[in-house]
Amino acid sequence: MRVLVVEDDRLLGDAVQVGLKQAGFAPDWVQDGQAAEAALDSEPFAAVVLDLGLPKRSGLDVLKRLRNRGVKVPVLILTARDAIEDRIHGLDAGADDYLVKPCDLGELAARLRALVRRAAGGAAPLLVAGNLQLDPAAHTVRQAGQTVDLSAREFALLHALMQSAGRVLSKGQLEQQLYAWGEEVESNTVEVYIHHLRRKLGADCIRTLRGVGYLLPKEAAGGP
Repeated sequence: MRVLVVEDDRLLGDAVQVGLKQAGFAPDWVQDGQAAEAALDSEPFAAVVLDLGLPKRSGLDVLKRLRNRGVKVPVLILTARDAIEDRIHGLDAGADDYLVKPCDLGELAARLRALVRRAAGGAAPLLVAGNLQLDPAAHTVRQAGQTVDLSAREFALLHALMQSAGRVLSKGQLEQQLYAWGEEVESNTVEVYIHHLRRKLGADCIRTLRGVGYLLPKEAAGGP
């Protein structure tokens, strides 16, 4: 899933970006508050990791402006400021979670998954649609109790479809979930991975609505 990392420290920003990639996210990284606002105005993100001490515009100002515009994207503040007052100000400004540096990247990824689940209206750690069960933390998929081996891109695509089970996602929306900035997107990428998923999960598992997009039914079923 696509997340925005806003961190001006190059070493930490690079480490967070690498760690989130390894955890299955597609992270984009910017290094100041103005760049963060520009990114949030132009791209959809599942969540934001936001530092407070940023150049050009503080993280707190970015957060306040975001919430004043009615943008509900989950925001996790990641900062060295550990005073109770700072936590209160951050959460009162609209943050969904607050984590103090240095942090464990595994915990950061777990907190982001929890925020995204809550934002999507679910609290369970597993995504379930019919006989499909996807575990975002363990990166596993089971169908009718049997483990299904998926590549990283196949898993990311299925994750996006299961998060929106019962709703149509366009090709562009799926591409945005699969790729971070700077990654080349081939014109038929989504079609190729949809084909792979149907081969592994069953031809009827994912429906194509021509000219509109793709749909995974809430009661998805199938099997090769």
